[in-house]
Amino acid sequence: MSFRGASADAYAALTGSLKGALSGGADAAQVGTDLFSVAEVLRGQPTLRRVATDVSVDATAKVGLVNGLFAGKLSPTAGELLAEAVAQRWTQPRDLALALEELSVVATVESAGSESEQLASELHDLDQLLDTNPDLRSALSDPARSVQDKRALIRGLLEGKVLTSTITLADQALAGSHRTMSDAISAYQQLAAQAHGQKVATVTVAQELNATDQARLAAALQRQYDREIQLNVVVDPNVIGGVRVEIGDDVIDGTVVNRLDDARRKLAV
Repeated sequence: MSFRGASADAYAALTGSLKGALSGGADAAQVGTDLFSVAEVLRGQPTLRRVATDVSVDATAKVGLVNGLFAGKLSPTAGELLAEAVAQRWTQPRDLALALEELSVVATVESAGSESEQLASELHDLDQLLDTNPDLRSALSDPARSVQDKRALIRGLLEGKVLTSTITLADQALAGSHRTMSDAISAYQQLAAQAHGQKVATVTVAQELNATDQARLAAALQRQYDREIQLNVVVDPNVIGGVRVEIGDDVIDGTVVNRLDDARRKLAV
């Protein structure tokens, strides 16, 4: 998500600290797991969240409070980042937990190292799996099922087939701040791309693009946005032909079905 005001400044500072710690050799996977566990606790305890972000409470006292609560439960790097986080000013109390969740995603992405492109591809495939399987979506959104049960279901589908970092993010998506797992995975894809200075382009076509066409499209979008582009290709026969590209809030719709719709609207005038 996009933070505003003091929260944006706090998140930027924490992102810099995280990157510095990871470049210094901190265990990215452990940091990611630890920060997400803290975010879960803060989301579940509104009183703690309010105290930890209360500007009228001395920063030293807040740091002492969280250090006592999480003593022995976090890696040194995660503990330092949490202490820095509660010492910051936040626009809204909920922003603290949201920021820690996003930092946990960034750390988990970094834990993939040279396999980051594979991670991005696996997140896209998981997103498509959820999109095309309503029974799975229903099972994962069923309030009668525990988070542990839902995680067991996803692990049964993914273990032995994807990276550990992909499974970690899938686990987090089931217990994070997003409304659905699909929403979480989509957001995590964006964060993964941003962590590597990229943008994610969702490309909808009637049939698979070959490697040459994908490379040409990525190069054209890269020139337009002046940034490396990660393509997520979605095949949808309903578009008939052409290409629809979505990058953030930008939509470039050159599909046949869109042109037909435009023609119908003009004829109806």
